[in-house]
Amino acid sequence: MSRYDYERSMELTAVPFHALIMAAMRKAGDRNAVKLRAAWPEVWDELYARYWAPGGLLPDERPAPTAAPEDA
Repeated sequence: MSRYDYERSMELTAVPFHALIMAAMRKAGDRNAVKLRAAWPEVWDELYARYWAPGGLLPDERPAPTAAPEDA
């Protein structure tokens, strides 16, 4: 690790914990992915389900409404 890693970690404190775990799972190699999956099986299940779901939306979800364009 480096000072850069430490400084980036301070910036990431605003990110929800489970989002960080999902990101770690995405980037992990095989051995670390197994460890992360064992530690947070429910996060792995959701990541897996959303990965294969169109647009990351689960069957009981709808897309968030988009903001209407502002009048020029």
